[in-house]
Formats: sequence, structure tokens, C-alpha cells
Amino acid sequence: MKILTTIAATRRYRAKCTGPVVLVPTMGALHAGHGALIQRARKLAGKRGTVLVTIFVNPTQFGPKEDLSRYPRPFAADVKLARACGADAIFHPTPGEMYPEGFSTFVDEHTVSLPLCGASRPGHFRGVCTVVLKLLTITQADVAVFGRKDFQQCRVIARMVRDLDIPVRLDFAETVREPDGLALSSRNTYLSPAERAQAPVLRRALLIAQDAFAKGERSAARLRRIVEKQIATSPLARVDYIGIVDDDTLAPIRTVKNPATIALAVFLGTTRLIDNLQLR
Repeated sequence: MKILTTIAATRRYRAKCTGPVVLVPTMGALHAGHGALIQRARKLAGKRGTVLVTIFVNPTQFGPKEDLSRYPRPFAADVKLARACGADAIFHPTPGEMYPEGFSTFVDEHTVSLPLCGASRPGHFRGVCTVVLKLLTITQADVAVFGRKDFQQCRVIARMVRDLDIPVRLDFAETVREPDGLALSSRNTYLSPAERAQAPVLRRALLIAQDAFAKGERSAARLRRIVEKQIATSPLARVDYIGIVDDDTLAPIRTVKNPATIALAVFLGTTRLIDNLQLR
């Protein structure tokens, strides 16, 4: 497996690829969820194609009081997992390579990025859009694979790709979970044993709301209260947001008539976890 650290080397590598190039953008600290994305990319690329994983902890998507400095960076373990799951190459640049001195151009999306995480983490999606556009441009990927756990990120990237006419096919994979329902995340390693024991409340709350929806509940306010009540059963959990939004536009809704998504962010201690569930 090839390790690429510069944009120039990555472009030279890309130029030699003969089949489809499938990109899996990550910030590293790879786990089984990332492994599933890489394996999915391997199937999409086929025997003749190339699976290119990017590992880059993107500083522009972290706020000033967020966890950039302590974000895990186990690169040797990441290489081992990526190789085992079928990656052909890893692009692992430094921040200076991606954002050289004098860098002053950023990408903003102004609709689907505004609610939910956009409201609680100002500037986050500006950083996401900028780095994803750079990665797509550098790699000239035919397909890019993302996980649905980051529901809003998927919608923001899809809108950017549409609006800027980027020639890439986006593939969104289902969330991979622990046996108790907790969505896999690199940040799960921050949880204390007590916090980890209570973390499945996110998924449990979503499933209880889904059950109410299946039985006919269509009021967004009542569904939100169901989620809030369940999360309140975990004393270490603190809600950042609970949103029930149109599945396409992410606009808040009062009544679920079209496909919708319940998206939530919850703190357990200082660790912020997200999850979501579609209502159809």
C-alpha cells in the first residue's frame, strides 16, 4: 500500500490509475465503521480500480474550544486497518501541505449547513466543505464514500457537489454500530466507563421515537419530547440539540408528512456524540 504525503505525489499517483478511483475521506483514528467504508469502496472500485483513503485531521472544521489538539492520531494502526480492508493508498498530508502560508479561500454552503450542527458549531461546515472540495480536486475521484452517521455532513457535501458541478458520484453508507446500538465514532474513546455505559441512550431514544411514529404519531413536537424524556433517564447526558427536519432540505418541520430525520447531538461529560434516524 502506498503512503502519499504531498499533493504533487498524490496527483502523480492518480494519473497512473487506470480504473475507477474511489475515495474514502477520514480524519484517522480508524475503527470498524471506517473499515466498512473502505470495504464498500473496494467493491465499488472492483479489481481494476483504486481505493484511496485520506487521513487528515482537518483544523479548519474545529472550533477554538474543540478537541483538535487531543484528537487521536494512531497512524500506524490506521495504516494496518486500511490495508486489511482493501485500500491501495493513503493520502496523509500535513496541515501545512493542505493550508500553506497565505491560504485565504474557503467554501461556504448557506442552507443545509445552517441548522443542527451548523448552529451549535459555527464555521464547522465551512471547514468541511473546503477540505472535501480540496480532496476531491486533488484526487479527481470518480466516487467518494461517506457514512450516514454524519447525516448533515452528507447533505452539505451533496449540495456542494451539486451546486459546484463537481464530477463525482457520492455514496452514503449505513451507520455501523456497537452491539448495544452506539454508533461507532473515533470520539467514543474519550468516554469514561460510566459515560460509555450510558451512551446507548442516543440510539434507544431514537428507536422509541421511531416506534411512536410507526404507531401514527406525526407531531414533531411530541416526537421531540419522547426523545428528550428518554435521554433524561441518563444523568450524565446533556442535550446539545434534538432536531426533526425535512430529510432533504433540513428545514425544521411541525408535522411529519414527507420523509424526515431526527438528528441529535448529546454530550456525555465533555464528549459530544451525534446520531440520527430517518422517518419514512
